[in-house]
Amino acid sequence: MADITRSAKAIWSGDLKGGKGKISATSSVLKDTPYSFATRFEQAHGTNPEELIAAAHAACYSMAFSATLGRQGFQPELIETTATCHLTPQPAGGFKITKMRLQTRGKVPGLDAGAFKKIAQEVECPVSILLGAGLQIELDAALL
Repeated sequence: MADITRSAKAIWSGDLKGGKGKISATSSVLKDTPYSFATRFEQAHGTNPEELIAAAHAACYSMAFSATLGRQGFQPELIETTATCHLTPQPAGGFKITKMRLQTRGKVPGLDAGAFKKIAQEVECPVSILLGAGLQIELDAALL
């Protein structure tokens, strides 16, 4: 099987604080979606890189968890994952993504809470693997 490729494009105009950007993806789900200093470091309307990374991680983990459950003979009704990306100011200046926290909840008939947590730890999500190379990933897993 050939590699699956996905791409997105970001355009930035202007300086850091006064500039603005837009993000588009080939799927058109993101189409000229605005981002700026204010959307990243304040609470302005638009998106930011950390939110997009968190969305990718939550989606990937939920799908991988479902697949892992299926391989172990369980049919999930629902997997709901919230990913929280931590962007931390650094003492020497600048910022660093220091941690990703995953909170996953699920409805899985025939599975008890202990087994759910154990299987959640076994999930091999491609985004977790990518981020785990230099990032602390915390996991909180529980049945609904």
